[in-house]
Amino acid sequence: MGQVRPYQYSFEGLDVWHNARKLVLEIYRLTDGFPDSERYGLTSQVRRAVVSVVSNIAEGSARKNKKDQGHFYQIAYSSLEVACQLILSVDLGFMDASIHDQLKLNISEISNKLNALYKSCY
Repeated sequence: MGQVRPYQYSFEGLDVWHNARKLVLEIYRLTDGFPDSERYGLTSQVRRAVVSVVSNIAEGSARKNKKDQGHFYQIAYSSLEVACQLILSVDLGFMDASIHDQLKLNISEISNKLNALYKSCY
């Protein structure tokens, strides 16, 4: 008998979800090094925003109606506000500009894929 394959959710088939998931891990590792005084400030805000991206991609993929899917993909796109928060993190000296530059490339790729996914709904 063959092995039983675990169920795969529809969002797991999306490259953009995998990219956003990797971004979550990178952001959590990065913000571990932020000052303790920012635990309830910028650290929390950055983490919530990036988790919102990946979560709304998953939520949108579960919707059967294209308009509903597009709505959640638009919310995910809006949560890429994390890009602004990362600029502030550099300005405040919480991270190096070189790290930001790499994250910015990742966010840009996610943004482009989310935009294409959104457009496919209309």
